Amino acid sequence: MVEESESMSRILLIEDQTDLAQLLVLFLQEAGYGVIHVRSGEEGIERVAAGDIRLVILDINLPGIDGFTVCQRLRRSGDVPILMVSARIGKEDKLNGYLVGADDYMEKPVDPELLTAKVKAMLVRSHASSGRTDRIVSGDIMIDVEARKVYKKGMPVDLSVKEYELLLLLMEHAGKVLHKDFLFNEIWGADSFSENQTLTVHIKKLRNKIEDDPGKPTKIRTIWGVGYAYEKI
Repeated sequence: MVEESESMSRILLIEDQTDLAQLLVLFLQEAGYGVIHVRSGEEGIERVAAGDIRLVILDINLPGIDGFTVCQRLRRSGDVPILMVSARIGKEDKLNGYLVGADDYMEKPVDPELLTAKVKAMLVRSHASSGRTDRIVSGDIMIDVEARKVYKKGMPVDLSVKEYELLLLLMEHAGKVLHKDFLFNEIWGADSFSENQTLTVHIKKLRNKIEDDPGKPTKIRTIWGVGYAYEKI
């Protein structure tokens, strides 16, 4: 394991190729980042759970659980930015990476300078969005997070508890495709006795309340066979 350096932005590198890991750690440290390196997905999940990680660089082909599974588990427990790095460059692999929650995907062999630039950009975006707080606004929809109230064009929208939680989750991840299983587990819980059809019903109810034309939704988009995405406005 490579020792970490002192920095405000700690990066976790989950990579089992020692030579590549040492090269990336060197470049990132020279750019001023603190880096922690682990070789397996299990170690990575434990390290993120311990706190203080600002961004994860994640290989797919790992000993034990693979990078897709690691990403999925990290997404269930938090919103740390995840950059996948892999020699698997097929379209399906890339799509799968994004579907399980990766924020970006880089092909191997890795250009260390490009990776460092991506890390910087992702950290800037993450810092800007971390000031969540009182309000989330997109087009004519506004969520008052503290009061748990939703407004459309300045007028209050009457939502049930689950409708509110679902809209909040979608708007917090505006522009991202969220898998049906992820949405269901986040709102109803993996151990819920509800059925996945419940999600479809709540999406329909939400559209009836926030869309100008529920039959032709422009805010909550259906990504067929995958899930839903809130259109960033």
